[in-house]
Amino acid sequence: MPHVDPSIQASRPLTAVLFGLSGCLVDFGARVRLQPASYLNAEQAQATPGALDTLRRLHQQGIPCAWLEQLPQTRSHQLAAALPEWLKPAPSTASPWPAPDACWRALMDLEVKSIDGCVLVSGEPALLQSGLNAGLWTIGLASCGSLCGMTPSEWQKLSLQEREIKRGKATMQLFGLGVHSVIDHLGELNTCLADIELRRLKGEKP
Repeated sequence: MPHVDPSIQASRPLTAVLFGLSGCLVDFGARVRLQPASYLNAEQAQATPGALDTLRRLHQQGIPCAWLEQLPQTRSHQLAAALPEWLKPAPSTASPWPAPDACWRALMDLEVKSIDGCVLVSGEPALLQSGLNAGLWTIGLASCGSLCGMTPSEWQKLSLQEREIKRGKATMQLFGLGVHSVIDHLGELNTCLADIELRRLKGEKP
């Protein structure tokens, strides 16, 4: 069989993409876990930068997606109100993160046949560890999530230097977990997913 240059082969599309809810798709700083159960402000229920565009693009590509969360169900659905109706929550499991069960159950619910090409995106270290334990590709969010822990308005008030310091510390912590890629927020996800497709094409595995 003649050798085929990987650069001219067809891409290997992703199988499925799982997202954390709080600190990823909504609740930019993952602050809801620190608040009384009866409190939820409007800013927390807003989609994070790039979230809706990312979901729309994946949906158009026919890539199955779901979100995962460990908050009580009612609270989770309040947070998810701004997200598209087609995006469903993963089934709850008895095993808390970082056990891999939540990721596996989510993929089973999406009727995914193999974990090959499945990706988890989150700003929460425990959920990312769950994805790593499940054998998934993992993408950590540095500025969006509990490691920086700031609301969008608080983040915007920081100086550029202050943002860089916080972003750098979060990035180091995420890579320390062993995640495969780190980006700031979902607005940068498209390029990162394309990079994972290329890495898969070259034979790399998570």
